[in-house]
Amino acid sequence: MKQTKRMSMLFVLLILIGALLAGCQSTGTADFDYKYYSQDQLHSTIENASPVVIFDVQVEADYNAHHIDGAVATYAFPVKSDADKAKIDAQFQVLEETDSDIVIICPMGRIGAERTYVYLLEKGIAPERLFILEGGQAGWTSNTEETNTPDNQNDSEDSDSSADT
Repeated sequence: MKQTKRMSMLFVLLILIGALLAGCQSTGTADFDYKYYSQDQLHSTIENASPVVIFDVQVEADYNAHHIDGAVATYAFPVKSDADKAKIDAQFQVLEETDSDIVIICPMGRIGAERTYVYLLEKGIAPERLFILEGGQAGWTSNTEETNTPDNQNDSEDSDSSADT
C-alpha cells in the first residue's frame, strides 16, 4: 500500500514538473518559421539604399537612447496587450504603403519581435516581407556609432554606459 501511494505521489509530481517546464518555454507566440535579417544584411541594405521598412517596437525611452536611423517608432514593446497592438496599428499605414521587406527591431530580437511578426501576419502582411533583426537593437552598431565595450569605454566618471544600450 505504501509503495502504491509513493508511486502515485511521484506520478503527480512528475506531471506538475512537466506542466511547469512547458509553461516556462512558451513565448506566447505560435510555432512559426521566423525569417531573420542578419546585422550585416541590414547594414548592407541601408548602405545600398535598398528599400526596407525598419519597424522598431522598443519602448520610447530605449528608442530615444538607441535606434537605427530611419526606423519607424511604435513604442509597442512587449507587444502583448491590446494597447501595445494599438501602437502597431497606429503605424500600420506605413507598412501598407510599400511592398518592401519589413525588418522588426526589438531590444534583443526575440519575444517582442516574434509577437510583432505574428501580429503583422494576422493583420494581412505577406509572410515573405517579414523579418526579425538577429540580436535586435542590442546587437546593432553602425559606422558612426560605437558599442560600449571595455575597449572603447569613456574613462570619464560622468559617462553613463546604460545610455548606449
